[in-house]
Amino acid sequence: MLKESYYTEPTELDTLVFEKLVPPDHYLRQVKQSIDFERCRDLVQDCYSSAMGRTAEDPVRMIKLGFLQCHDRLSDREVIAAAQVNVAFRFFLDLALESRLPVPSLLTQFRTRLGVERYQALFDQVVTQAREQGLVRDRLRLKDATHILANIAVPSTLGLVAQTRQQLLEAARPYAPERVAAEEAEAAHVRRTTADLPDMDRLVHRVAHLRAVVAWADALQQDLGPLPASPAKERTRFEAALALAHRVLADRDAPEKGDQVRSVVDPDARRGKHGAYCDGSLLDSSLEADSELLTALNVLPGNGDEARDTPTLLAAETQAQGNTVAAVSRDGIGWNGEVLRALSAPETMGVEVYVPPPPAPEATSMFGPEAFVLEAPQGGLTCPGGQQTTTKTRNAHNTGWKFVCARRQCLGCALQAQCLTTRSPKTGRSVIKHDYQAEYEAARARATTPAYAAVRQQHPRVERKLADIVRYHGGRRSRYRGQWRVQVQYLLTGLVVNVKRMVKLLRPQGAQPVWQPV
Repeated sequence: MLKESYYTEPTELDTLVFEKLVPPDHYLRQVKQSIDFERCRDLVQDCYSSAMGRTAEDPVRMIKLGFLQCHDRLSDREVIAAAQVNVAFRFFLDLALESRLPVPSLLTQFRTRLGVERYQALFDQVVTQAREQGLVRDRLRLKDATHILANIAVPSTLGLVAQTRQQLLEAARPYAPERVAAEEAEAAHVRRTTADLPDMDRLVHRVAHLRAVVAWADALQQDLGPLPASPAKERTRFEAALALAHRVLADRDAPEKGDQVRSVVDPDARRGKHGAYCDGSLLDSSLEADSELLTALNVLPGNGDEARDTPTLLAAETQAQGNTVAAVSRDGIGWNGEVLRALSAPETMGVEVYVPPPPAPEATSMFGPEAFVLEAPQGGLTCPGGQQTTTKTRNAHNTGWKFVCARRQCLGCALQAQCLTTRSPKTGRSVIKHDYQAEYEAARARATTPAYAAVRQQHPRVERKLADIVRYHGGRRSRYRGQWRVQVQYLLTGLVVNVKRMVKLLRPQGAQPVWQPV
């Protein structure tokens, strides 16, 4: 339950200490001048009951503690310990010298209570205040992503299967302790009897045992009945462990697919390639080009498609701020026809897209796909020799039509030497006409303009911003496990780096902060 007011009038001693020990140009004074944290109170008020429960800690103070924690890369215990003795921290937190601090575990409960939705609202509130102060414009967004390493030790496949089995047995122990003991004895027997076998054979035996355990757990689930609306902690743990075991077995049935569980400790972590292969997530970001303030953030699985996330980022900003972005710059991974259309089409977002095109094919005397005329989006294709074909299938990526001419048409054509590489082909010429050819041509034409060159000179700003997050705020490795917790971590980190930037932009010319980032 929230109090009506958390304000405590500072004593004369408090005022004197803060005036003497916290200089007028101290960084935290400038943060308090730049950001109105009181406006965040209404965003989290619905997390508390108005008439039930003990009196809660001031949510604004808890938000400020999270800010200090993320800014200085402190743990829950470390930030409370620092706030106990650091006078500047106490000034920033509006704490008198005699005021007590919350216990460290309350920070964990606070993050859980707020969740992703309200941390997103806090991030958006800072962007709103920056916009109100004239720092955010809608001319151009710079979009890029970086990888996040999961806070896990990635096991071998053998280890993953064994850990999945043991987690499921532990979750089932409250319901059938005798059967769990028998299955643990069977696991020990499998481990002893297969110790000298090659790893692949050992894996086969462990997977077979896991399948037997899962089959028994499925029957146990049926006996337990439907999941209640408010299940007990043990039931929730059992259901989660059983679902994870099914996913791990599905991965073993289709080992060639990319979306595989990497760890039972963090089932949301995925392996993706971002430069090199890594296990974890992707931090996707949108940066306002002029002020270099982050306007949108998203955390994707490690194998997520950052190109397709661009409309999501812009739509999230538009929903939160009510603005319309004019243009967006992306790196080469954004060369995706479907996304180009979703961004640039007037009936969708109408955004001008700046993206580096892939290298143009080398000049040749052979006829390229552009020499073949498409009569209609799904009609016939006419070749330079005047021959027409309607034989077509969707291409491998389902992004266009593959037209195939008949062999007899090509063999009798006077232009065969400029169309086919062999004199006696087994089939006629095949040509792919992409659905998004118009978008590709428009993007290539835009890449030849002076405006494109100017935009690409600004694009490294978003890369520097991501480097700031990684270097100064521990952004390369997630502190928490589970995608929603990682999302909370990086929304708070984005809020912190935005406040740092706002302080710099609003600082009087020539003034320097006393407290620099660690």
